[in-house]
Amino acid sequence: MAFVTLPFIAFITLTALLYFTVPKKGQWIVLLVASYVFFWLNSQFLILALMAATAATFYVGQWIGREIQRGKEALKSRPDLTQAEKKQFRAQTKKKTKRILVLGILLDLSLLVGLKYADLFSTGANLVLSHFGYNFPRLRFLLPIGISFYTLQAISYLVDIYRGKVEPDRNLAKFMLFMSYFPQIVQGPIPRYKQLAQQLYDSHPFDYQRVTFGIQLMLWGFFKKLVIADRMGIAVKYIFGNIPQFHGLMALAGAAFYGIQLYGDFSGGIDIARGLSQVFGIELADNFKQPYFSRSIEEFWRRWHISLGEWMKDYIFYPLSLSKPFLNLSKKTRKVFGEYFGKRLPSFLATFIVFVLVGVWHGPQLKYFAYGIINGGIIVSGFLLEKVYARIKKAARIEETSLGWRVFQMVRTFVVISFARMFDRGDGIRLAVKMLTSVFRKWWDLSFLVDGTLTKTGLVTADWVLLIFAVTLVWAVDLLHEKNVSIREGIARQHIVLRWLIYYGAIFIILIFGVWGPAYSKAGFMYEQF
Repeated sequence: MAFVTLPFIAFITLTALLYFTVPKKGQWIVLLVASYVFFWLNSQFLILALMAATAATFYVGQWIGREIQRGKEALKSRPDLTQAEKKQFRAQTKKKTKRILVLGILLDLSLLVGLKYADLFSTGANLVLSHFGYNFPRLRFLLPIGISFYTLQAISYLVDIYRGKVEPDRNLAKFMLFMSYFPQIVQGPIPRYKQLAQQLYDSHPFDYQRVTFGIQLMLWGFFKKLVIADRMGIAVKYIFGNIPQFHGLMALAGAAFYGIQLYGDFSGGIDIARGLSQVFGIELADNFKQPYFSRSIEEFWRRWHISLGEWMKDYIFYPLSLSKPFLNLSKKTRKVFGEYFGKRLPSFLATFIVFVLVGVWHGPQLKYFAYGIINGGIIVSGFLLEKVYARIKKAARIEETSLGWRVFQMVRTFVVISFARMFDRGDGIRLAVKMLTSVFRKWWDLSFLVDGTLTKTGLVTADWVLLIFAVTLVWAVDLLHEKNVSIREGIARQHIVLRWLIYYGAIFIILIFGVWGPAYSKAGFMYEQF
């Protein structure tokens, strides 16, 4: 039951009606039942993976909490201890709780790795065992929706308990809701326990303005998904499926089209999740902040999939860059390569590792590994060449605040991101490299603009005109958001007749140009089984 189907609309309508009619203390129960029904309809028996992760995380979290509390009580009962003895006792308690934490993380990761990477492991085993005359059976499992998202959610919960940022949840049923909340289980955002749990458990009265704001955001998400992403996806699928036919700017255009499709699909899904949550009175963090206005690759990744970036920063980047091995390496390299490089080496290494892990998180294929290496390499090289770039800009007398320079940086960033995405979208590293090199063959060949190449991709001229208008509209809205203009509040201030004309107009546009468009091809969300 995908977000973009009529059964889903009926499902959320019924859920909302029940949510606002049951006693307020029972609202969280409605969300829990709805979440598990939604999960069952989408993943059937694979709901067991979610239940196993939930149970393991809940009880390990309580275990960590008990050990921390026991350590505190033991210290209180021993006022005779010296400061050194207290420090040693705390270290022992921390060591014990860290072992429990590692156990919990391994339990959560085992489900993700076992289901998501079994095929990769079995293929690798076959490569080794085939030399000895043995064959290892190829393992490939179906993936439950959202497994990568709720696994990271579970790990952050355990780590935050260990760090003393949150108390372990005492109610298993409520914790089940935190782990399974259906609007964000499909493709995020990845919430922290401190941000989301209490909102889910609290009661929320019906509020007309909040509900209308939520519906507006959902309609905007449906527009980006159905009118732009699914339509653009037809052309993207054709171009990437027929790479030898394309070269020059057309090959690069295919990667750029994929970037537009991915943004419409992913951010559209997040808008639907955030809008639906707002109807329930629950605020989810925005996962995108106008990423295509970024002026560097580093800035782009701060604006794109924000919840994943912040998760990686808090639970991978800082623990690595501030760890003893990394700091010791920094001291040694300062003596050899100088203060500038040595001081920043921990950050460089941690950044590179984070992007490799982001690539691996996307899937078990080697192309995702390469995608992570490419993005990490670009960002680290940017840091390393920072002084060189500064000297070049000074010599060229480039004004950082000028409009022309800002536009150039945004276009440059979009082009570089598009090159990298050839590995993300391509069917493999070899084909991605082939597409990348094809960009530089007949670079100035613009025949695709006049010989009908674009219409051979499965979209007619009317589709391309519609896409131009739709993408321009999204760009204009993002520009207003970039300038901190609140569009929803602006609509809310209009006369009721105009407001409802806007709402009905949006619905009709989605139905006519989305669901019933001439080249419509219904597709699930690209991240729904991550």
